[in-house]
Amino acid sequence: MGIEGVGARVARKEDKRFITGAGRYVDDMVVPGMKHAAFVRSPHAHAEIKKIDVKKAQAMPGVIGVLTGKELKADGIGNLICGWMIHSKDGSPMKMGAWSPLAFDRVRYVGDAVVVVVAETKGQARDAAEAVDITYEELKAVVDAPKALERSAPQIHPEADGNLIFDWELGDSAATNAAIKAAAHITRMKIVNNRLVPNAMEPRAALGHYDKAEDHYTCWTTSQNPHLARLVMSAFYNVAPENKLRVIAPDVGGGFGSKIYIYPEEIICLWASKKTGVPVKWVADRTESFLTDAHGRDHVSTVEMAFDKDNRITGLKVDTIANLGAYMSLFSSCVPTYLYATLLSGQYDIPAIHANVRAVYTNTAPVDAYRGAGRPEATYLLERTMETAARELGVSPAELRRKNFITAFPHQTPVIMNYDAGDYAASLDAAIAAADYAGFAQRKADAANRGKLRGIGMSCYIEACGLAPSAAVGSLGAGVGLWESAEVRVNAAGTIEVLTGSHSHGQGHETTFAQLVNQRFGVPIDSVSIVHGDTDKVQMGMGTYGSRSGAVGMSAVVKALDKVEAKAKKIAAHLLEADEGDIVIENGALKVAGTDKQVPWFQMALAAYTAHNLPGGMEPGLKETSFYDPSNFTFPAGCYVCEVEIDPETGVTEVVQFVAADDFGNIINPMIVEGQVHGGVAQGIGQALLEGTRYDASGQLLTASYMDYAMPRADDLPSFKVSTSNTPCPGNPLGIKGCGEAGAIGSPPAVINAITDAIGITDIAMPASPSTVWAAIRATKHR
Repeated sequence: MGIEGVGARVARKEDKRFITGAGRYVDDMVVPGMKHAAFVRSPHAHAEIKKIDVKKAQAMPGVIGVLTGKELKADGIGNLICGWMIHSKDGSPMKMGAWSPLAFDRVRYVGDAVVVVVAETKGQARDAAEAVDITYEELKAVVDAPKALERSAPQIHPEADGNLIFDWELGDSAATNAAIKAAAHITRMKIVNNRLVPNAMEPRAALGHYDKAEDHYTCWTTSQNPHLARLVMSAFYNVAPENKLRVIAPDVGGGFGSKIYIYPEEIICLWASKKTGVPVKWVADRTESFLTDAHGRDHVSTVEMAFDKDNRITGLKVDTIANLGAYMSLFSSCVPTYLYATLLSGQYDIPAIHANVRAVYTNTAPVDAYRGAGRPEATYLLERTMETAARELGVSPAELRRKNFITAFPHQTPVIMNYDAGDYAASLDAAIAAADYAGFAQRKADAANRGKLRGIGMSCYIEACGLAPSAAVGSLGAGVGLWESAEVRVNAAGTIEVLTGSHSHGQGHETTFAQLVNQRFGVPIDSVSIVHGDTDKVQMGMGTYGSRSGAVGMSAVVKALDKVEAKAKKIAAHLLEADEGDIVIENGALKVAGTDKQVPWFQMALAAYTAHNLPGGMEPGLKETSFYDPSNFTFPAGCYVCEVEIDPETGVTEVVQFVAADDFGNIINPMIVEGQVHGGVAQGIGQALLEGTRYDASGQLLTASYMDYAMPRADDLPSFKVSTSNTPCPGNPLGIKGCGEAGAIGSPPAVINAITDAIGITDIAMPASPSTVWAAIRATKHR
């Protein structure tokens, strides 16, 4: 049974139900009397609502209710909020514009919800939605973040003069300016991080049910964090008292950050259920997802990196304009600030750093955390600049990085973070060896003989995972703590339930959490069940995002297991008439060390519940809870090497090799970790080569379907070479760091560095589509 424990490549338990079609998602949920919702959404990016006429829609077949924002406000439903307070450098608080779940006076992006229709069938609801007559007075729109700051730009929210949400800074401006002034070399770049749509496999959905008899609400939703959804909907949106609201997140088909937040649809389905007297379900179609799911990235930055005569970095100065869209989403403010600027030191010993971030409103979908959340933006800026600097200095990109690596730990950066452990040279060496870096020149020459351009690019990333501690993030403006909870129940027959505040939506918790229990008690993982995603079953927890389930969620489980183990040993010692200190747990039994005396695990559990023969004063049962608040972030790091081949006649780029060498600390299940890296790298290559959200000047989304928004497919990707090294994290009991976001963080700059190396240029915009690459090649030929 030990082969199922920590470090084993155990196949995921949950996959059987998924691959056989037995998973249960929100769209699978059916409640007696359930009806369907459809939303009337704004066709304009910016407009005043002059009149809403619902009479025709109300008279259509099957229609049960047609509800507007004025009714919503009359019932006291609150505005959506951003839960992380950021102050500008002048001390003023961020300017949070009002976001009503149903717009009633003004719409601010295409897709803004205005009216909800509830009908017997989805088709009837959609037909009636088309019959709602809304009169708009269209206003000028702005979609480009730098242009939104210009005097001529339209004012989007009265609360934010000039569309500026905050003007924030981090670091030492004077020291950084002095370093730049004294530099032997300065690399200057403009870095654009393109906007992305998350595109989880399962679209968002919500089912709201108000039970009049019980005066109780239930919401089934596609959430990464059901407890936070319940808290916010009760405490801030006034949907229902917290003790009368149950939130259930069943199987969820991917999130990538976009399902952390509370969206208008969840609020409205619950409210509409009470208004109409029927359960109300809404399931997004894919275009609704493109229009209304929180988008990611969208930064425009300028950077100056200063070097001394020995090619050591002496200073880094960054100015970033971050587009937050039409409204501030729940965590949007922390993404371009404390999840971004705090990682600008990367793996490098940089004595002086200063970052200035201006966040702005535009008439586009709200922008929030997307896989990596701030860390990809920081890594892209830093690693594109490092690669460019190496070319300008005429030195090896690998050796320039090596020269500037942090080598002593703990290391305090100039931008808050204190790195606890790492060995960056180990990842660099592993990646270089796996990529046959030394043999690249020959491969490049062979490609040239075939009429192809070949390039190689590198990226050394670091990220902060397991966001914590609660006191620290609270001091930085977070509205909640970032601890995690766990409960371990040993049943009378010896089976075990682990109730966790973490939420699984593809991460494999049902397997890895069970492996922890197997490692500790020797019970088969099939005897361990993992319970999550239901606020009525699990004590309050903080959900899954920021690669926190291992470092924070599993650490909470470990603390609960410690308590269970201590009590189990007391019971076994009593039953075996032995000293408690001599009891060991092996292969599903509690034994007296050095003897053949033992009691099976199930027998000990039964004794705990029959309570016929327990130590004096001991309570019956075997169930323990814990809360774990981490002492620091964890800091996964690694080195990625990408090799591309480009057809100069078509601009088509082929990724011919991709190497990932990561340090995730101790690993619970290598197979699952490799899968996370593969998925993240696929998303990063997608951003670099294919994906890009586009609005026209009037605010219409041009990339609102898979016909226009290119997702990576199998033939766009090579077979990845992945490996891991291990410097255990000293800040949690398992020594793990988090692995879910690394691939998406480290891969985009490696790809773009390879493309620019192949073409012989400084920069190219993401996505580096064939037409973009072809134009860049033509431009170099005509220099």
